[in-house]
Amino acid sequence: MATAELKKGDVKDIGLADAGKRKIEWAQQQMPVLQHIRKRFIKEQPLKGIRVSACLHVTSETANLMIALRDGGADIVLCASNPLSTQDEVASSLNRDFGIPTYAIKGEDNDTYYEHLKVALDHKPQFTMDDGCDLVTMLLTKRPELVQHVIAGTEETTTGVIRLRAMAKDGTLKYPIVAVNDAMTKHFFDNRYGTGQSTLDGVIRATNVLIAGLKVVIAGYGWCGRGAAMRAKGLGADVIVTEIDPVKGIEAVMDGFRVMPMADAAKEGDIFITVTGNKNVIRREHFEVMKGGAIVCNSGHFNVEIEIPALESLSTGKKEVRPLVDEFQMKDGRKIYLIAEGRLVNLATAEGHPASVMDMSFANQALSAEYLAKHHKELKPQVYVVPEDIDREIARLKLESMGHRLDKLTKEQEHYLASWNEGT
Repeated sequence: MATAELKKGDVKDIGLADAGKRKIEWAQQQMPVLQHIRKRFIKEQPLKGIRVSACLHVTSETANLMIALRDGGADIVLCASNPLSTQDEVASSLNRDFGIPTYAIKGEDNDTYYEHLKVALDHKPQFTMDDGCDLVTMLLTKRPELVQHVIAGTEETTTGVIRLRAMAKDGTLKYPIVAVNDAMTKHFFDNRYGTGQSTLDGVIRATNVLIAGLKVVIAGYGWCGRGAAMRAKGLGADVIVTEIDPVKGIEAVMDGFRVMPMADAAKEGDIFITVTGNKNVIRREHFEVMKGGAIVCNSGHFNVEIEIPALESLSTGKKEVRPLVDEFQMKDGRKIYLIAEGRLVNLATAEGHPASVMDMSFANQALSAEYLAKHHKELKPQVYVVPEDIDREIARLKLESMGHRLDKLTKEQEHYLASWNEGT
């Protein structure tokens, strides 16, 4: 694929744009906080002339973030952060209707995926917006000559933040990046309620199994794991949690779940969902003891949480039995099912988080970009959290948009909380 072909975007079929525009407009109605920010951005132009290279899941919600940034003056190029998460109709509409060059095709192979990353960097970004840190990694390792142009960046997800903090620790990171994922209005709501619902949605759409009565194993009890466990329980599942952290383990027990090592859970589970951000959480010894018919999937960012080569080596072959569901015929006669090649199940077989949840996440992205445009010269090449005042303002705006109101402290209460001399 020649670079010349990619300058105006690379999508599956531009003819899908009409459907994509309808999808973008539907999501827009459910993203009032981002729309509030967009209206202000149109007037104030806080990102005027800043070249932005964004590597995100190309969905209708992401489209609305890109439009808000564009309307704030940014010059944007967008590529996909996962080969299976793109909504092709949305990518087409962004190119045709909104003038945002987008390089994303659902199911693209690895070569195309990395070519799209490369073209996004050809934009010579002054600002990076990443989801999983692939764009930043390529920038720092393959295109270091471009770093001089970059003033700052943001990172959307847990896995990317982990990688960035490792970079900062060893001195590899060359510019400040805000960890949008660590905002309370992001990880608390997006990861718990968004990932929780969309993960179970992905499993159900892919398999059409009845969750009630099944044993669902959740690997990892971080915010995403909490959400997935909560939703599986709500659908009637017997939920088992595996953890390495004793504090998270006791929390899972207090929340009503059984906690055990994966070695034991593997013998019981009907459905397995990994959400740890780590590698080979389900591996050979676990596949060896799983019962026939077990369904395995991942809702962490990368497809390394499930040791797929081990599953392949234990099988005599595989076949696709439903879209994005592969049946592995084990040498001992059992059948194990893998969804979406071990990639993000909530985006590969469903549509990712609901727009109302992404409203808060992408409001964090937009306001963090504005903050960095103003303050990047004061910051070191480190990973920063979203400023608390931004986080709280997003929560306030979201509550307001939902028709809820907060109480206010009286003068007496403010005085009491600020003093120490009143007691028993």
